[in-house]
Amino acid sequence: MEKQKVKKVFICQSCGRESPKWEGRCPGCQEWNCLVETTVATGKHAIESKPDTAGRLLELVKLKRDDYSRISLTIGELDRVLGGGLVAGSVVLVSGDPGIGKSTLLLQVSDAVTKNREGQVVYVSGEESSQQLRMRAERLGVRGGGLYVYPETNMENIMAGLESMQPSLVVVDSVQTVYLEDINGAPGSINQIRECTLRLLRWSKKTGVPVFISGHVTKDGSIAGPKALEHIVDVVLSLEGESFNSYRILRSTKNRFGSTNEVGVFEMGSAGLVEVANPSQFFLESYVNGAIGAAVVPTLEGSRPLLVEIQALTSAAAYGPPRRISNGVDFNRLLLICAVLTRRANVGLYNQDVIVNVTGGIRISEPAADLGIAMAIASSFRDARSIPGTVAVGEIGLSGELRSVPQMDRRISEAARLGFTRCIIPAAVKKPFDGSDGLQVIRAGNLAEALRAGLEKTAKKKDVDEQ
Repeated sequence: MEKQKVKKVFICQSCGRESPKWEGRCPGCQEWNCLVETTVATGKHAIESKPDTAGRLLELVKLKRDDYSRISLTIGELDRVLGGGLVAGSVVLVSGDPGIGKSTLLLQVSDAVTKNREGQVVYVSGEESSQQLRMRAERLGVRGGGLYVYPETNMENIMAGLESMQPSLVVVDSVQTVYLEDINGAPGSINQIRECTLRLLRWSKKTGVPVFISGHVTKDGSIAGPKALEHIVDVVLSLEGESFNSYRILRSTKNRFGSTNEVGVFEMGSAGLVEVANPSQFFLESYVNGAIGAAVVPTLEGSRPLLVEIQALTSAAAYGPPRRISNGVDFNRLLLICAVLTRRANVGLYNQDVIVNVTGGIRISEPAADLGIAMAIASSFRDARSIPGTVAVGEIGLSGELRSVPQMDRRISEAARLGFTRCIIPAAVKKPFDGSDGLQVIRAGNLAEALRAGLEKTAKKKDVDEQ
């Protein structure tokens, strides 16, 4: 029996990159002081097993779709984000800030599976004792029949327990608390996280049992050990929200079985996370029709149209150069829009602080929101109200032209459904709209035309002085 050889390397705790020597800054992710000395095996394992390929080589055309059907969790918003349900044998990582509701969501998922499907669910709790988990279950109204709690952090013991029970779903809360004794490093280190996740992945693919694991986030908002986990798991879900807001947004950043643009909206209450049936109405619940410095944009999150309110505030810069602050929109995109407004639409922002915020805690990444952001900024700068019942959608070019965006008909239909009467779109959109839904479609060729069509005319300075 050959003795196993080991060597010492330095592994980045942020991205997982290995280096033969210590460096102050990781060459991969450029983080400082994140390389930790780790002992890894290099020789052959003491016990080798012959590869078993019998029955594994299958022709693709002979595989039946029914064998890989999705499992509905009866939580509509979660099923939407997963792409229609949970795929058998998949590993799903749920991340989020501390206290955002990850454990609450996973406990509700476990309860839903035991209620609607025959089988057992194993909830591996590395952060809470069984008594603490019971208290949380009572608060959420979780019955607990068929739900088995396993307060364990040793991965070898966890795998042995799973082999003996053969459940229909496994939840590990959280992956930063479990460890393997034969792996160097403390629980939560990059080596432990990677190896424990790989053990769960191999077991899940072998048995066809789906696994949910929760993961912590670092101070900059990224999943702890992101590069070591994202390429291992099948689905990465991020639960987002503000501590002062009761609403939570579940977003998919990776999905091997569906779209990565879908979002689910929940409201956190005393009984846990409750689905929000009409997200557009939720995002516009505090919107004042015709307010100064506000605009409504019909955006798309995956296949779902959402109407969101964008607020802007401009103020003369009192000290130093003017600042640009964005919350919910890309900062570089905001700089582009401010530059085009100044040069192409006669909105002088060169000495103005500009603050833009998307209400509801949602982030907008598509350029279709450019026109809405520009209208909100111009409305605040000119102190002009937006015309009541108006929504705006379109991408802004550097010359001030408006460019077409996809699925315009779905955006317009959602705006009409919520009672809006006017929609400003780029003139480049050639598709006709019959207007049978009671919404007037206004086409604008450039940004200046759109501002004239969407904002009320301000009173002349002479008239203001006379009042």
